[in-house]
Amino acid sequence: MADTLLSIQVIPKTPGGEDSIPYVDRAIEVIQKSGVKHEVHPLETTMEGSIDELLKVVKDMHTALIEAGSPSVISQIKIAHNPKGISMDQLTEKYRP
Repeated sequence: MADTLLSIQVIPKTPGGEDSIPYVDRAIEVIQKSGVKHEVHPLETTMEGSIDELLKVVKDMHTALIEAGSPSVISQIKIAHNPKGISMDQLTEKYRP
């Protein structure tokens, strides 16, 4: 069972002031390729897994955005960590139809 939920919003600086959405799409692609359970929402993406694997995904996202041409990246991150286990479903099941 996962012990960590990590929500992230990336705010990439763009080289010429162009739209940041292609960079955000690239960051989400990194998450998708990582294989971790995740949910994409309008303002952030939440991932579920071990704290070490999720922090590696964050690092990989930043690396990918810099390699894509972003001169710098800011990420806003929220982490919920429970060594006994935690899941997105557990926290949201009462709100689902």
